[in-house]
Amino acid sequence: MTTQTPSYDLVLRSTRAVLPDGVRPAAVAVRRGRIAAVGEHRAAFDARVELDLADTALLPGLVDTHVHVNEPGRTRWEGFASATRAAAAGGVTTLIDMPLNSIPPTVDASALDVKRKAADGKCVIDVGFWGGAIPGNTAELRPLHDKGVFGFKCFLADSGVEEFPALTVQEMHEALREIARFDGLLIVHAENADVLRAAPSSTRYRDFLASRPAAAEDSAIAAVIDAARAHGARVHILHLAAAEAVPRLAAAKAAGVRVTAETCPHYLTFSAAEIDDGATQFKCCPPIRGSEDREALWHALGSGVIDVVVSDHSPSTPDLKRLDSGDFAAAWGGISSLQLGLPAVWTGARARGFGLADVVRWMATRPAELAGLPAKGRIAVGCDADLVAFDPDAAFTVDPAALHHKNPVTPYAGRELHGVVRATYLRGEPVTEAPRGRFLTHPEAR
Repeated sequence: MTTQTPSYDLVLRSTRAVLPDGVRPAAVAVRRGRIAAVGEHRAAFDARVELDLADTALLPGLVDTHVHVNEPGRTRWEGFASATRAAAAGGVTTLIDMPLNSIPPTVDASALDVKRKAADGKCVIDVGFWGGAIPGNTAELRPLHDKGVFGFKCFLADSGVEEFPALTVQEMHEALREIARFDGLLIVHAENADVLRAAPSSTRYRDFLASRPAAAEDSAIAAVIDAARAHGARVHILHLAAAEAVPRLAAAKAAGVRVTAETCPHYLTFSAAEIDDGATQFKCCPPIRGSEDREALWHALGSGVIDVVVSDHSPSTPDLKRLDSGDFAAAWGGISSLQLGLPAVWTGARARGFGLADVVRWMATRPAELAGLPAKGRIAVGCDADLVAFDPDAAFTVDPAALHHKNPVTPYAGRELHGVVRATYLRGEPVTEAPRGRFLTHPEAR
């Protein structure tokens, strides 16, 4: 007597599956790591493993395109093992690593090889890499593109690390002219160095905020839009914090400029008024602004002017955050939130009348589209079976000791958030400590 092999490896059922056509009851069947069928909730599937999530939501794995892993070179700050574990715990199944804060920065093909070697065998989720555009490396951009980076990051103001200098506006044009030749993507930290002011040594958040006014973002974004228009190139605005720039972005999109934009959970959650003096765990660049900026960002997400929400996970050791002195000028400017992005955004979204489909669009589908990853970010036949069981009705209080980040300093400490990740699947298998992640490249990589 022979036993028939099941047709599918896994079936997950949920009354709240977030599908491309909306949220509805469904059964998702997986074969060899990909979604092989999406059927009615009670459809019969012959599977090796079958789980009914009941009313726990089933989401596609999130795609976080803005993560500073910092390995090699600054692995005391973070590393691929700890960062990918934190990501998986937060429902992220794909991350794209930024080119700076590691040593060497990913600004040429040999540095990309070093980065991949450092990450090899450590990642529990899938990982891709951005390249960097810095003064003098224009000739390195095409080779990096050919090796599979998803685009190129540049700064228009000091990056905070000397090995990754900023571009002038003229240098940005030179880089973008080259990137346009192969229809690549330039992603820009858009703050105008000429508008920024040196922050005084101070424990007062308002002093730090005054040193990086909204006009620095708006004027830099204007320069990026002008460059994109001039070269017919694709550009992406990183970590938008200023409401002042939203109308400019909306007008550029309406005019056909190839520009997209992102914001981050901390800009959607906090406001300047609630940041105590000395609370340097809130320091980031651009800074967290007023409540009117926060609400304008939510509105821009709802209208589609802002395309994606990603973490900008930029950790450091506690001493670099100057938690002892509370000096905002001296503290490292970065927020650790890789594990908390989904509940933070869901908490704000549900309070403003948005649904799970909105959050999935901002944090999974559109980031995958931005990077050119058609197999990610959707629950659809043929896509990777990267799935998240998410309880949107549960709440928890953030305990830094429960985070997987290497240095769990976070402004979310003690904050109640809604939404708990119950399980994360990578290509149909539960994510564990085993490093099953793959390196991803853009579709045209050689």
